[in-house]
Amino acid sequence: MKKFKNYINRNESVVTGNQNLEHLYTFEDFPVFMGCSSEENSNNDLVADMTWEIDPETGIIQLTKLIPMDILYMDQHMDATGGTWTRYNEALSNFIIDNYNGDILEIGGGSGKLAKLVTSKSKKTEYTVVEPNPAFSESERIKIKKEFFTDKFKINDDKIKTITLSQVLEHVYDPRLFLKNLYNKLPENGLFIFGYPNLEYLFSNKFTNAINFEHTMLMTDFYLDYFLNEAGFKILKKVDYENHSHFYSVIKDSSRKKINIEFNMDLLYNKYKSMFNEYINYHLKMVKELNDLVENSESQIFLFGAHIFSQYLISFGLKTDKILFILDNSPLKIGKRLYGTNINVKSPKVLKNYSNPLVILKAGLYNKEIKEDILNNINSNTKFI
Repeated sequence: MKKFKNYINRNESVVTGNQNLEHLYTFEDFPVFMGCSSEENSNNDLVADMTWEIDPETGIIQLTKLIPMDILYMDQHMDATGGTWTRYNEALSNFIIDNYNGDILEIGGGSGKLAKLVTSKSKKTEYTVVEPNPAFSESERIKIKKEFFTDKFKINDDKIKTITLSQVLEHVYDPRLFLKNLYNKLPENGLFIFGYPNLEYLFSNKFTNAINFEHTMLMTDFYLDYFLNEAGFKILKKVDYENHSHFYSVIKDSSRKKINIEFNMDLLYNKYKSMFNEYINYHLKMVKELNDLVENSESQIFLFGAHIFSQYLISFGLKTDKILFILDNSPLKIGKRLYGTNINVKSPKVLKNYSNPLVILKAGLYNKEIKEDILNNINSNTKFI
């Protein structure tokens, strides 16, 4: 593997702009891409130092060394596979249909599943997706622009009065600038409707998909409300979708009065610093226990998740010498190799060929559906740790 060095430095707080950040933890030589590779081995894979710091004034946790987006998003790795994502997209599409106006522009359409759901429910809506690596094709009412949404992007359609996105805002490097840019591109009374992950729940429950090279800050909904307010938006609706996400509908209303949101320095700083330290200590202890269990097991060993879940466990010290394959349900990943490792990815169906499989399963909100699918449909003898 090769060490990446050409970082984008972000040494100032994303909230205040001050340069008084406090170092928390550095994951050395972490894979820069959380997807899979078709290359035979990891010789050309890039790794980088993932350095987390905290702003003492606001409590926000953020990366200070960022990966350029053309490298970070070198390929599509998200196709919304599984029942959890199916239910989420159904719920978000209904929320959009209930609140939108005019034609729709979606930023970061990924799999195209949200676009297809919305257009199937609204027969006259024209839909444009801005996505550098789309995993779907255009249709009569869904158009694709293969690029990133930046300040240079122009909306050349007066009928577009709603901008939407799903699980994208947490990926932006400067939320203040991004939201202001989005605000400026909307017409007066234009709507911004989106789904945003419940990072507070995910991180407090030690789920490893909360923060990473793509989710570069622990921007919980408290901070998101602050950034929306600063950009000029008025929140019309905010709905919690299970423990998975928050759904927002906000409006560009130039007549609104900005709300004064204050930061309780001591409360936020102590809360999120303690949460982060607990997260680190929990995983160091848990991985040590996993290593002991695997070392003493006579079972065939597998690791579930060709994604950030597995990359984090390995970075925390999970030994991989006894792992036969990484399992994943995504057609985008099966038959490839998890980036940053030399472990190949197989469908969970491969477990049918083993008499005594043991699966390391640490996939957060998706654990239940993954476990039930394997036990009910593939191999009832499978054990999980």
